[in-house]
Amino acid sequence: MHRYLAVRPKAGATGTRLLCFHHAGAGALSFAGWLNRVGAGVSVLPVRLPGRETRVREPRITDPGQLVEELQQDLGPLLEEPYAFYGHSMGALVAYRFAQARLAAGLRPPRLLLVGACSAPQLPSALLDRADLDGLDDERLMAAMTDEESMPEALLRRPDRLRTTLDTLRADLRLAQGLREAPIVRLPCPVEAFAGADDRMVTIPQVRAWEHCTSAGFRLRTVPGAHFFVRGREVPRAVGQALDSAAPVTTG
Repeated sequence: MHRYLAVRPKAGATGTRLLCFHHAGAGALSFAGWLNRVGAGVSVLPVRLPGRETRVREPRITDPGQLVEELQQDLGPLLEEPYAFYGHSMGALVAYRFAQARLAAGLRPPRLLLVGACSAPQLPSALLDRADLDGLDDERLMAAMTDEESMPEALLRRPDRLRTTLDTLRADLRLAQGLREAPIVRLPCPVEAFAGADDRMVTIPQVRAWEHCTSAGFRLRTVPGAHFFVRGREVPRAVGQALDSAAPVTTG
């Protein structure tokens, strides 16, 4: 049993395994609609970090080294066959650092790294720097989330759930800051980046800067929507198309 996966891989399934990493404050349900949209030949495997959804009682992780080590221990056996990563916002940083760690260990890299709504890891955070996170209260944290989809009205009407969500978001932002601190390494796989046309958190040039994180080709796509376009229909379909056309990755 893989505790980091929201769904079990189907026995005997062939094709590419697509591991999907969610944004800060969220969980694997961000990818609930992807299974029927990515297309045939791809197994969609949403990753769920501790401290949310069915793992709400587990301690949240803010140490990047601990997270990457746990991901490799839990998910590594699934990555002996062709696989790819999609990461949204903070999830893009998780996916990139996980791929980087596997490369450093001499393990198979992903066929393709897909990232969305995230400034490149060599850039400062688009939201808050480390000094801002120290002593950050709920009001300032909510003010920093400028996207209109960040805090749904239903959540705002539930103070208990809102408090838990903000605590998770605060921990995830600390994790994201740590993920930005290590030097970047150009991956031997292509990188495809998605930017929201109406994203007020991350600009298109900040997303384009992911081109410096690969030695094997880069493509930028601008898609309709604001920061949380991951919930729409266009990106999973585009991800499926990108995987269909991606060439095999070689490391030597």
